[in-house]
Amino acid sequence: MNEDRLGAPLNLQVDGANSPATGRWVRLRTLIVLRWAAIIGQISAIIVSIYVFSLDIQIGLAAIVIGMAVIANLVSLSVYPKNARMNERQATLMLIFDTLQLASMVFLAGGLHNPFMVLIVAPVTVAATALSTRATVIVGSVAIAATTIVADFNIPLQTQMGTTVRMPELFVFGLWVAVVTSIVFVGLYTRRIASEVQSMSAALLATQMALSREQSLTDLGGVVAAAAHELGTPLATIKLVASELSEELDGQKDQQDDAILIGEQADRCRDILQSMGRAGKDDMLVKSMPLVALIEEAAEPHRDRGKLLEVSVVAECTDPADQPVIARQPEIIHGLRNLIQNAVDFAATTVWIELGWTDDEIKLRIIDDGRGYSPQVIGWIGDPFIRGRKAVQDRGQRREYKGMGLGLFIAKTLLERTGASLSFANGTEPYTGRPHPREKSGAIAQVVWPRDDDGIDYKPFGGGLGENMPFNI
Repeated sequence: MNEDRLGAPLNLQVDGANSPATGRWVRLRTLIVLRWAAIIGQISAIIVSIYVFSLDIQIGLAAIVIGMAVIANLVSLSVYPKNARMNERQATLMLIFDTLQLASMVFLAGGLHNPFMVLIVAPVTVAATALSTRATVIVGSVAIAATTIVADFNIPLQTQMGTTVRMPELFVFGLWVAVVTSIVFVGLYTRRIASEVQSMSAALLATQMALSREQSLTDLGGVVAAAAHELGTPLATIKLVASELSEELDGQKDQQDDAILIGEQADRCRDILQSMGRAGKDDMLVKSMPLVALIEEAAEPHRDRGKLLEVSVVAECTDPADQPVIARQPEIIHGLRNLIQNAVDFAATTVWIELGWTDDEIKLRIIDDGRGYSPQVIGWIGDPFIRGRKAVQDRGQRREYKGMGLGLFIAKTLLERTGASLSFANGTEPYTGRPHPREKSGAIAQVVWPRDDDGIDYKPFGGGLGENMPFNI
């Protein structure tokens, strides 16, 4: 399945150095606060162990290990500004330090015979939440290695009476398995959830950008149309006065030429405003349009791309005279345009846009004669950042195109905001992976809107001006 099949290109980085996972998202202050909490917890645990449970703790060595964490925090506070954010490498090193520091404390207090060994999962969880998969694997590997080492090499935990506190070897092995399993499971689970949240956030941002761009173009067209309308009268006055002056200045060639030039420039300004305001007048004055006209507008940018676009009304129960009038919403225009662009990108020769409506629903199908959707990903279409392996026949082609699965996600999100339900399928079964020119055998994207009070049918605001009230004189 070609990853480009999944959507239109958008200038949004989600991998590499600019991805959310590798960006400067981790605040240094957050890691410092977590380390202070760990330091206070370690000191408290030592005090309770000595004075409550009468355990013999290596105070000197423990003070050195805790002091290293204190020094690391103080150095970080003095070197970096308070609002500093760590890059992935810096945050990874800090979490590795915390992992080794905690392992050292457990080494001094019985190794796996110390129940606080389970806290070594904490740095791995932080890495899985805020860093990339690579950084999570590094921190997790260090945690597993440290757990394995302190299981065999540690200072035995003793009471002040000299009695060694030990668990049965079976329990020690079980605790080692539990800690390692927790590191792997919590790391993978947390990383998967965090990755999905970050991808969805980036995709929703892209959707918002696309809708904002469409709305801005609509608003700009209205402003231009208003300017063209308002400037029409003064330009006509200038033209009239210039014509009269050119007649009155007959015989005075220089002045007459200036008056003619003023008239010509007024005509030029009128033509420019007319060309700029043509689309704007439609956006400003036409708040609704017939369904077919709306589809034609959405498809118009892709008609000159070398593929045939056919728009037709096909439903048998559809009455052409009862064509729905649709509220012209930027979400509908941009969403349908993305679906049509996706079809044009991968069609062999032709894209069919089929319309139909009843009293209960409006249905639209976009079909191409390309290879269609791969069965492996057809159930995931519409999710952001879906990537697949390029088909063999695609390698070396369309290198300038970098699809990330955002095109269909944006289209699905925008159209669902208008009440539509989308589904995707292939025109042929079983899937062959080969195009069939001029046959409706490729990908099928179907959009269905219900015709209810919340549907897309245009609903004019208010009614007439009401009945004239008579004056009593």
